[in-house]
Amino acid sequence: MTIGDLLDPGAVILRVSASNKRQVLGVIADVAARVLGVDAGEALEGLIDRETAGSTGVGQGVAIPHARVKGLDRVRAVFMRLETPVAFGSVDDKPVDLLVTLFAPADADSSHLRALARVSRLMRQPETRQQLRQARSADAVYLLLAPAQESKPTAA
Repeated sequence: MTIGDLLDPGAVILRVSASNKRQVLGVIADVAARVLGVDAGEALEGLIDRETAGSTGVGQGVAIPHARVKGLDRVRAVFMRLETPVAFGSVDDKPVDLLVTLFAPADADSSHLRALARVSRLMRQPETRQQLRQARSADAVYLLLAPAQESKPTAA
């Protein structure tokens, strides 16, 4: 599984303006409704519930919000880059400007945990974050993320 398996080109949104975490999550829920066909209210409620349990801000300006929602048959993703970083309660107290949001089926198995781990590993790479911040278009971001998968050690 690559990030490209989770991400639809239409689910890459750049230059988003929001003044707080709730507004950011609202925009993500609206994008998920439009592109993934889920209920925006349910998506927003799931994201807010997850943030209430603990921030998904993982540091270095990155957050990986996630929620389970009805209407999906597999894990899907939305990528968003903010114009101005917003406070997200991140582990390093830095504001967030890059978000990879995962939506899993309501009855998801452990595939959503594997997807979360894969996104987390990818977003820990400084060069990936830099490229995502410098990309000039949604298509460029999609092309950066679509083939992205962790390198695996070769067998001896």
